Amino acid sequence: MERTISIEVGKGSQAHNSRKFKASNVDAERTQNNVCYCNENIRRVYHELFDDAVKRSNDKQTRADREIDDYYKKIRTGKQEKLFHEIVVQIGNKDDTNVQGEHCELAGKILDEYYSGFIERNPQLRVFSAHLHLDEETPHLHIDFVPFMTGSKRGSDTRVTLKQALAMQGFKGGSREETEWSQWVQSEKEVLADVMKRHGVEWLQLGTKREHLSVLDYKKEQRTKEIAELESKLADKKVEFEVYQDRISNYSKGEQVIEELAKKLDTEPDYQLQDPPPLMSAKSYKTKFVEPLIKKLREVISSIMSMYYQALDSYHRLNITNRNLYRENEHLRKDNGKLAYENKKLVAQNRDYNLLRKVFGSKQIDELVTKAKEPKQSKQRDERFRKNKNYER
Repeated sequence: MERTISIEVGKGSQAHNSRKFKASNVDAERTQNNVCYCNENIRRVYHELFDDAVKRSNDKQTRADREIDDYYKKIRTGKQEKLFHEIVVQIGNKDDTNVQGEHCELAGKILDEYYSGFIERNPQLRVFSAHLHLDEETPHLHIDFVPFMTGSKRGSDTRVTLKQALAMQGFKGGSREETEWSQWVQSEKEVLADVMKRHGVEWLQLGTKREHLSVLDYKKEQRTKEIAELESKLADKKVEFEVYQDRISNYSKGEQVIEELAKKLDTEPDYQLQDPPPLMSAKSYKTKFVEPLIKKLREVISSIMSMYYQALDSYHRLNITNRNLYRENEHLRKDNGKLAYENKKLVAQNRDYNLLRKVFGSKQIDELVTKAKEPKQSKQRDERFRKNKNYER
């Protein structure tokens, strides 16, 4: 027996997953067969994961406006990372693994065994909600998790990040096609395939060219991935930008130290030339008072000049780096905007395309597409024929 494997991004509706809300495709009589593995309050999970790290980060902050009051709210209202992620895991489809069919129980056992090792396999993905649904057309799992990394050297040492969480688990990415996410999903599919095999079910793979996606769907998916990568880069650059801002702030503090030192030279007795005592010779006065004071002043001036030139050099270098970062960020924003616009167009085109298939039928639309391609394909064949003929001559 062979079955396909599907691991897709879910909508993350907790009300749907826990069945507080029942959609029209839910068979209420079968809901009692569902399995709830966990259903925790996500706010509590955020407190558990990040409170200590946020406190450590706030304690180090020199600027009150950069302290984090509520990390959950910061992520929820921000645009850098999602609050949590959901995957929907399924084997087979409504035709070969329907909940009313003979293989429903087997599918449930396989998914249950797969989930039993999920948390251990993924220590950087804090699962807070997991449900096995057996009351829709096909048995499937909803797994919701908060991805996090530890040991970060920028900002809070423990923070939400899908990319780095998966990297900590060994999925490094490397290209647009081979991202951390795609590598991790493939790994999870292989784990599920092993579980299936133990139950006598082989993994039916539909190929590596994504034949089950329409061209528009595939393009849309690729644009979405590119946007996610750009957003991740923007987030990293923002953190880097903040680091340089802190350094410039430290330069300003250095200026303040120099000003305070100048006041000290004007007011503190150690740096004032005393009046000569009665009957003291000029030579003794020079030796006991003038020369020690000059020595102290030289040391202070040397220290000030060293601090000044170091700070000035750092300031200029940081300004140059800042400008470069700003330009790079602007380029990334423009690229992101273009991709978002293109993705929006693809979504609209895909919606229209699906509507046409629904209204006129898939078969008729496929025939029209084939006819539309024929002139172009014929032209390409003619060109190849002419090239071959010229080559033979």
